[in-house]
Amino acid sequence: MRILLVDDHALFRIGLEGLLERRGIEVAASLATGQEGLERVAELAPDVILLDMRLPELNGIQILQRMRDQGIQTPIVMLTTSNEERDLIESLRNGAQGYLLKDMDPDDLVNALKDIVAGKTVVAPELAQVLAKVVQQGDSRNFDSPTPFSELTPREHEILCHLAEGQSNKMIAKQLGISDGTVKLHVKAILRKLSVHSRVEAAVIAVEQNLCQKT
Repeated sequence: MRILLVDDHALFRIGLEGLLERRGIEVAASLATGQEGLERVAELAPDVILLDMRLPELNGIQILQRMRDQGIQTPIVMLTTSNEERDLIESLRNGAQGYLLKDMDPDDLVNALKDIVAGKTVVAPELAQVLAKVVQQGDSRNFDSPTPFSELTPREHEILCHLAEGQSNKMIAKQLGISDGTVKLHVKAILRKLSVHSRVEAAVIAVEQNLCQKT
């Protein structure tokens, strides 16, 4: 596994780089600014990007947005001290595959990175309750994001609601009696139609719009 680390605190970068390398994870580069990350991510081709939330000039959310706008599909993980609900939701909405806290146990961090590279979305356990509240109640704040749900087919709508419940492709396929590959194709179509970068973004939008209320 190759990691690109972007954090403006030199001591933290150096310490984390050593920690990861002792656990057999290669650090492709350890950078101090988001702009450096934007300029070098394609060249470095990491398996996952670790991105600090609080960066000078461009913050972590802005770097995340720009990487996604550039077509970077590499999993991006916010590694931060912020346990603010808005930071968590905005990160997921903008395509982050993980939201982890800097004080987590090193072994838990490594395991989370492995899960993320394998395609999972991982949120720090301390924030699971925050995320659950958002999923259950919806997020009342206005993010000014278009949601063209009318373009979804009935099957895509159904699968989107399963995504909003946090289900994997395999779980959805089993429940609907279709193949994993078919689910994957539907998920790709959903992301394209909603103009989002990840299944988590689509799920959060669905929750915000109360699209999947159970009767």
